[in-house]
Amino acid sequence: MDERAALELLAGELGPVGDDAAVVDGHVLTTDMLHETTDFPAGTTRYTAGWRAVGASLSDVAAMGAEATAAVAVYAAQSFDERELLSFVRGARDVCEAVGASYVGGDLDEHQEFTVVTTALGRVPDFESADTTARGPVLRSGANPGDYVCVTGTLGRSAAALERFDRGDEEVANELFRFDPRVEAGLALAPDATAMMDSSDGLARSLHQLAAASDCGFSIEADRVPVAEELDAVTDDPGAALETALTFGEDFELVVTIAEDALETAREAVSVPVSVLGRVVDSGITLDGKPLADEGYSHG
Repeated sequence: MDERAALELLAGELGPVGDDAAVVDGHVLTTDMLHETTDFPAGTTRYTAGWRAVGASLSDVAAMGAEATAAVAVYAAQSFDERELLSFVRGARDVCEAVGASYVGGDLDEHQEFTVVTTALGRVPDFESADTTARGPVLRSGANPGDYVCVTGTLGRSAAALERFDRGDEEVANELFRFDPRVEAGLALAPDATAMMDSSDGLARSLHQLAAASDCGFSIEADRVPVAEELDAVTDDPGAALETALTFGEDFELVVTIAEDALETAREAVSVPVSVLGRVVDSGITLDGKPLADEGYSHG
């Protein structure tokens, strides 16, 4: 059973489990697990691991249009090295401070493989949407045909980091691996967003997940996909770079749908670039008119 089948099983037992975080009494709560063999390439510093692991959970808070308030982490390793442990905690603390949250502790455990479990908490702010209707957290289920579909930032930064790790460029690779959780952007987009999620599983898979949640489709254009300069720098083939940007994942940008009359207001409110990829349609997910496969990062 893969992750998606497991989620379907749990949805039957627990109810809907499809959004980036759970909503609890005006707050959002999310948790993630990362392993050395699958998530931290050789050369990843403990500082980067702390930043990236906690950042992944903060990204889920961002995707709900919530204000990040706090995070904790479980640090498990074969032994506790003073330098490594302090470096990890400093990375976790710094990524929290970067988005206005607090790192408030966690747990330690001995384990055969370096493993991190992170949990982040966010608060859903009170705000009015463009149609003056009070809104709560932004879910994946509100996209409507005619909406624009957009993405923040650029795609392919993490893929470029892995290539740099493979080349032994560890300093550059670690810098690329420390992404900025889009909490500020999520808060700014929330009043006008009809649906939103993060791109951790890749743009193509995110579109399929949004389509399933909102019972819609998407029509996007290849020349509108914002491929990261860092990926272009390590890829000779533009077609391969585009494919990687679409499917690699682990970039933690926001994929968001916005009503046509709210697009400019939403983009002006955000301090990072917001690229319009295309439109929400009734059904089907296409790239330049051709079906876009459901490909991306899978857990397990």
